[in-house]
Amino acid sequence: MNFELKALTAAAAAREKCDLLLVLVSEHAALGSDALGAMAAHAVKHGDFALSCGKQLALYQVPAIAARRVVLLGVGAGTVKDVRNALVSCASALKSEGVTKAVVSLTFEANAQVVAAAVQAVADVTYLYTHTKSQTKPIGLAKVVLGVPSKNAAVASSFETAVAQQEGVAVAREWANRPANHSTPTMLANAAKSIARAARMSCKIHGPAEVAKLGMGAFMAVAQGSREPLRFIELHYNGAAKTEAPIVLVGKGITFDTGGISLKPAAEMDEMKYDMGGAASVLGVFQALAKLQPAINVVGLIPACENMPDGAAVKPGDVVTSMSGQTIEILNTDAEGRLVLCDVLHYAARFKPTALVDMATLTGACVIALGGLRSGLFSTNDELAAALLSAGDAALDPCWRMPLDDEYADGLKSNFADMGNVAGRAAGAVTAAKFLQKFVGNIPWAHLDIAGTAWKSGAAKGATGRPVGLLVQYLLNQVQAPRMAQPAKTAARKSAVKPATSRRTAVKASA
Repeated sequence: MNFELKALTAAAAAREKCDLLLVLVSEHAALGSDALGAMAAHAVKHGDFALSCGKQLALYQVPAIAARRVVLLGVGAGTVKDVRNALVSCASALKSEGVTKAVVSLTFEANAQVVAAAVQAVADVTYLYTHTKSQTKPIGLAKVVLGVPSKNAAVASSFETAVAQQEGVAVAREWANRPANHSTPTMLANAAKSIARAARMSCKIHGPAEVAKLGMGAFMAVAQGSREPLRFIELHYNGAAKTEAPIVLVGKGITFDTGGISLKPAAEMDEMKYDMGGAASVLGVFQALAKLQPAINVVGLIPACENMPDGAAVKPGDVVTSMSGQTIEILNTDAEGRLVLCDVLHYAARFKPTALVDMATLTGACVIALGGLRSGLFSTNDELAAALLSAGDAALDPCWRMPLDDEYADGLKSNFADMGNVAGRAAGAVTAAKFLQKFVGNIPWAHLDIAGTAWKSGAAKGATGRPVGLLVQYLLNQVQAPRMAQPAKTAARKSAVKPATSRRTAVKASA
């Protein structure tokens, strides 16, 4: 979709030729004597329209207004949350047949965050998956003009960032939504190579032979039961000097997860195509970097494979040797995500990163803890954790910090290897993070468990593209912010998380 930012007064918005004019009116807006202002004031006076969040008044071919359709939309106090929620409530109008150009006019002075929220909301509700459908509706909304009373540098910059973020989110949603036979490890690798054609980017694909040479025994163990060959995808964005250490992003890329020999129940197993949500997020972040071209170096690493119950599949009780040399007793083959990640986290150390962030649809336990609102955040570094929390809040892609106390690792002890790949049921999201922590050394590291936020179930089933917004915001913040001078392991915060009702069944407990 093509977004454009314009400085539009209410009178100018009335002259914009379009199929749909959405007029956002806040409780603090000064309604003028122009056609739109007078109409809104008249409707409010007679009780036909209210300014509270989400209230609407639809009109058609209004005299003195060029738009074919007009919707007056109340946005309450005009806050970021109000604007987003109000626009989401207008999804049906934005997706109506015959609406190819829309103007979203803010009648009040909007700050940079409100403008970004408007872009995010419109992009979110108008996304349409079509890849595997034989018959699709004609292309709908193709252009959106966002009108603001006055356009300053901060607003313009926020708008450009938001547009790039949403392009990245769309890429992540698209690849996560595709069925596993349309999103194989090889297909993901080809998508990465396509993105890497942009300026300052490069891509390297490691196949099974290269991964074996690297000694990634845990990664290979997960892949050995599938007929689809694994792919280890390595993306580079070089926006700063070669001497500047990069930030490394690692995304779990299990393109389909049956659970392996520890087979999942059949109900909702189709949703395990979303188990590569972390990988899709890395692709989305690099799509946004290609557009924004910030002065920063970023490495993206994606271990991509399927987890299948073939006769050659790894078995419960098998012991494998990771790239780090540490041995792992595989007690549950459905705890495969941490196995592919551990080798790649160890590999990431060769880049001497200032920060290492992985994202994975890792545990059903995180869904139980946090539901679908916030991603789980685990980190060995307070500064990194604070930066990610702040970025998530700014991008409306929030996370919540979870504990990493050393005692949580006790359950990973094994009689037959250096560690087991699972502990007990208690604190499953935490013990999974403690497993990963064993492979990062003293690099400032954070783990985002996105099992509850990467997709939605039910009538709204589909990928969300999270945490692309959070990660892009974090990376952009690092361009201006001082970089971490040296790795510094800090005490994990002992924060209690109140359990919430899960919206997934046991099949969601992908690891």
